[in-house]
Amino acid sequence: MLSIKNLKVSTDKKIILQDVTLNIKPGEVHVIMGPNGSGKSTLALALMGHPKYKFQSGEIKFEKKDLDSLSVDQRANLGIFLSFQNPTEIDGVTLRDFLYQIYISKNPNTSIADFENLLQEKIKRLKIKDDLIDRSINFKLSGGEKKLSEILQLSILQPKLAILDEIDSGLDIDALKNVCEAIVNEKSSNPNLSFFIITHHKRILNHIEPNFVHVMKHGKIVKSGGINLVHKIEKEGYSKI
Repeated sequence: MLSIKNLKVSTDKKIILQDVTLNIKPGEVHVIMGPNGSGKSTLALALMGHPKYKFQSGEIKFEKKDLDSLSVDQRANLGIFLSFQNPTEIDGVTLRDFLYQIYISKNPNTSIADFENLLQEKIKRLKIKDDLIDRSINFKLSGGEKKLSEILQLSILQPKLAILDEIDSGLDIDALKNVCEAIVNEKSSNPNLSFFIITHHKRILNHIEPNFVHVMKHGKIVKSGGINLVHKIEKEGYSKI
């Protein structure tokens, strides 16, 4: 599905990512960990096409299509979704209206009733409060509410690859459990959905089982493995990797 080979990315004339190589197949869950400033979020934003990050060399392909020349919306239309570490507040635009625009962009012949039925189904399955969808997007929401809002958007969009940039940051134990349950539910309803999860903590992996764990340092993926790699990091830190 996603193939990255020898990717080099810069910002402000400084090289951030160096020779990153990674492959994600349909249905796989990949987790990337690493110290602050190692390039994890840069990789996520570069994959989505953020204009701040400049492609220097290498290759990024999604379902055999080159991504380096595609805009953000073109990448989204291919089926790539990015959940932000700090979701932006948009006062004056309700989540319901935003989700409806998302839905009709992919299903132009649908009715409002069809959308409302789907929305209520998603809200119930994701255990989201009804009043959340009639509030402005992320405006004055708790950390858990913002992250559930992101997962609801994912659920409506039905992407092929979901990039979750520290979806667990700022969440208490209960909020983390709710968000993880929502992710697991989404994965169970769409087995071919792939996840690329960036995290600093093992706690999210108590709820979500990855196929692969990668460690990034100094703009490179320096180690890959399974869940045992997380246990090694927890015991020894990143310095010995």
